[in-house]
Amino acid sequence: MDVHTSIRNPMNHLNPHTMLLFLAPILLLFACSDDAPQPNIPPPDPPQPREYSFEASPSWADEFDYEGLPDENKWGYDVGSENNGWGNNELQYYTEKRLENARVGNGVLTITAIREDFESFDYTSARLVSRGKADFLYGRFEVKARVPAGLGTWPAVWMLPTDWKYGGWPASGEIDILEHVGFDPDVVHISVHTEAYNHVMGTQKTATRKINDATGEFHVYRVDWTPDYIRGYVDGKQLFSFANEGTGYKAWPFDQRFHWLLNVAVGGNWGGAQGVDENVFPARMEIDYVRVYNLVESK
Repeated sequence: MDVHTSIRNPMNHLNPHTMLLFLAPILLLFACSDDAPQPNIPPPDPPQPREYSFEASPSWADEFDYEGLPDENKWGYDVGSENNGWGNNELQYYTEKRLENARVGNGVLTITAIREDFESFDYTSARLVSRGKADFLYGRFEVKARVPAGLGTWPAVWMLPTDWKYGGWPASGEIDILEHVGFDPDVVHISVHTEAYNHVMGTQKTATRKINDATGEFHVYRVDWTPDYIRGYVDGKQLFSFANEGTGYKAWPFDQRFHWLLNVAVGGNWGGAQGVDENVFPARMEIDYVRVYNLVESK
């Protein structure tokens, strides 16, 4: 008998089921190797924010189609100076119900910063607020305005929290619809400030645009504020977007009521960064209208 035929191969006695169990780990090893072909499955698209629309007619507005002081049913005043804890080292004293600083006529609201001695300050101005008279949670906020020119002027249309639920500035948030500083003519700014994102830390979320004759012509400034995003526009063109990251109030405190502020500051940390030219005063911001449109969830 041949020696080779006398040695039996044990694999010949394995049934198919047993052989499969024997080979399975080997096949699995090859299947998991780096050289094995991988399925070509593209990564999923990131989730897109819901989109919103807004009602066609304003739910609240001031068209400034009257004469005299601003409508007291819509506007109050922040009165005082940097000594009231507002910060920014501004030079003006904000007055109350003083036609020299806040007057409605010829279809516009005019806020005027004046070089004069008043309450131990060298300048006066006005800071109108809708707090307690018109407070809002979400919506489209629109203003048509012409800002003053001149070194040291700092006009602003903006929003602050009414209830300060998350604490003092910047924890409860700030929305800047329009800011302009005189040393940088015709460059307008739209920003938000939060505990996580603010100018003190250098992390503020902001956008700027140089527009044609911001100080000589009226332009429309707008913010669309929704539960998912805040977007800013100038003359209908978007230049700013800030999304709700879903990480809590430190990044997104914008789930509480806010109110309007309209003012012209003088000097300050930003407005006076390159000095103040007292010869440009009186300096006037004119506002044709302020409007709010209710939000409509569309998707």
